Amino acid sequence: MPDCTDEASRSHDWLRVEIWKSEVVKSGIVRPDPEAELMTSERCAILESWNDESDDAVSIARARVEPGVTTQLHRLDVDERYVIVEGRGRVRVGELPVAQVGTGDVVLIPAGTQQQITNDRDSALVFYCICSPRFDPAGYEPLE
Repeated sequence: MPDCTDEASRSHDWLRVEIWKSEVVKSGIVRPDPEAELMTSERCAILESWNDESDDAVSIARARVEPGVTTQLHRLDVDERYVIVEGRGRVRVGELPVAQVGTGDVVLIPAGTQQQITNDRDSALVFYCICSPRFDPAGYEPLE
């Protein structure tokens, strides 16, 4: 480990490391129950992976869209990211052109932006929805 007590080392801000420990998130493993997956009016199945009042910073849900299905056009009052983990489809986000998405893609959706995804393949389209701050159903606005 380098000796950071000499004048040369202390003068370099980039050598400083600060440790941040969350006051909210506690160590643990959460295993969502697959039986808790619910079909929604949005035309997709949702399994809440993490949406806890103790952590207002983020929520995580797994979404599953069946082949040939387009979700309801909607917007949220929180920022959202889709992380595609299985399948392919077409996504519509705000004024961007409709885009093809597939495994590994991340879709960025600012709060208040209309969004919709279509599964145009023969197998399920599965993705994680990561919202910040935490998703609350009261912040969901259907647009059709």
